Amino acid sequence: MRIQQIETFPLFYRLARPYGDANGPKMYRTSYMIRVTTDTGVTGWGECADWLPTLHSGFHERIIPFMLGKPVFERGTWLRTIQNWHSRAAAAVSMACTEIMAQASGLSVCGLWGGKQRDRVPVYASFQSYSKDADWKQLSLQQVERALSDGFDKIKLKIGGKSLAEDQDHVREVQKLLSSGIGLALDANQSYDATAALQWQPLLQSWPNLMWLEEPLPVAQVEEYALLRQRIAVPIAGGENLGSAAAFLPLLTRRAIDIITPDPMHMAGIDEYRHTVGLARTFGMRAAPHAYDGALSRLYAMFAQACIEPWTKMDKDSIEPVEWDVMDNPFTRLVPLRPKNGAVTLPEGTGIGVELDLDLLAFYQWDGSAYA
Repeated sequence: MRIQQIETFPLFYRLARPYGDANGPKMYRTSYMIRVTTDTGVTGWGECADWLPTLHSGFHERIIPFMLGKPVFERGTWLRTIQNWHSRAAAAVSMACTEIMAQASGLSVCGLWGGKQRDRVPVYASFQSYSKDADWKQLSLQQVERALSDGFDKIKLKIGGKSLAEDQDHVREVQKLLSSGIGLALDANQSYDATAALQWQPLLQSWPNLMWLEEPLPVAQVEEYALLRQRIAVPIAGGENLGSAAAFLPLLTRRAIDIITPDPMHMAGIDEYRHTVGLARTFGMRAAPHAYDGALSRLYAMFAQACIEPWTKMDKDSIEPVEWDVMDNPFTRLVPLRPKNGAVTLPEGTGIGVELDLDLLAFYQWDGSAYA
């Protein structure tokens, strides 16, 4: 079974009201989808993210000519070449090949991976808490209220983009909206040093619903993370931009964090992503997937969570939650699945088990123009 055709779907959506995190405001959302078809008619979808002009030229000038005629079942021998060219493009290719293999075998993706241990996977509502509006806090509170009314029982807020006083006041106001049992994570996007992070300590100690503090420091500062972990009152999470299992080893071997947050779209293939999640279990650590930028990649993260063993024997039915983007982003609708009571029931059937929204793909097709 060989690759006969690769179609590309670069997607672009300009935000009517920009929002952002400690890295600054987002003016648009993008996604790059591919559909791979074999000479037997079996198809598979993949997704990646990067600057659309770079991805589009890379696929059409180099990756697609290289892939045509390649045997899907021998992807391990040729996927490494694409990984060397562009690891994030390889993420899309590996997803598509995984679905093709599942379809050709009459299996779901989870079946191909050995079978599900659970049918439902918890998710948390992920916010971009900042805007340029003077009333950004009020807008954030409205977004949180909306997510709670939609049934989410876990949320993640951004910190680090404003002063400590402003951020702490914002989180205090959000906490007033949360009933007991609603989990809260805080994500600083690597914006602090250890001294600034420790200024959160009095509040962290007083909030029993905190799930984790995410990337308070630059993730390369492994020794500082290890020291901070000994002094901070909540679990520390991080690693969304690391591209391989090996890149997580310093954090894991130094016991520098409690929870890894790998992203299927930021790693050099879905197999590498699964290897990373399994590595966390080898070290006795948790893995809460980062999946903010893509609907299909989030589905693959949920498939992986459905297949791995629980983190602890004390609660055999538990699994760490997957990030769910609740901001203005039409690409979330590409995959017709929605959370209910804070969890997603995974689809049945072969491959990914759902049909992507082709009308949406056509409507948001990037026209090749500049982003500005």
